[in-house]
Amino acid sequence: MKLKQIDKKRYRSHLRMVFIGMALALMVISLPSSTLLIHLFSTPEVSHFYYNIAGVAFAAVIVFVVLNKFRQHSFMLEVVYVWDLKQQFNRITRKLRKIEAAVESNNNDAMIIMNFMYRGSKQLYVLDDNTITMDSLNRKISVLDQRMGKLGLCLSTNAYDPAMLNQF
Repeated sequence: MKLKQIDKKRYRSHLRMVFIGMALALMVISLPSSTLLIHLFSTPEVSHFYYNIAGVAFAAVIVFVVLNKFRQHSFMLEVVYVWDLKQQFNRITRKLRKIEAAVESNNNDAMIIMNFMYRGSKQLYVLDDNTITMDSLNRKISVLDQRMGKLGLCLSTNAYDPAMLNQF
């Protein structure tokens, strides 16, 4: 995965529309499907709770299938990019202790992974207006840049390959 420059305004607008669409779709699908299940299968002495849950689950499956179908659409480009980037960070975070230990041992792949994570995190913080921990992140980036510079490593995030995580 490569870091891309995306338009913050477009990203936030499209994300908002996707969330609103998902919420509306969940309401529009789950309410009638729950009602239909209750009408078809319910008896007066049985709780409707499980029928309501089944209606919501049915709606969630429909929304998931539709989102998956339109994943490659140009409208979804920024939203899918951020989603994929966050998934990549989750993979890195699960192995973070081992990666950090490898960085201390000057492991090239570990430094490339951390460089990708730090710079990608910075991009996400800016996109989501989450600047509370930006100073801390910038310090970490600076320390890593110095370490990588001393070892003659490229500071570009393009060297990152998700397969690098397999060794940790």
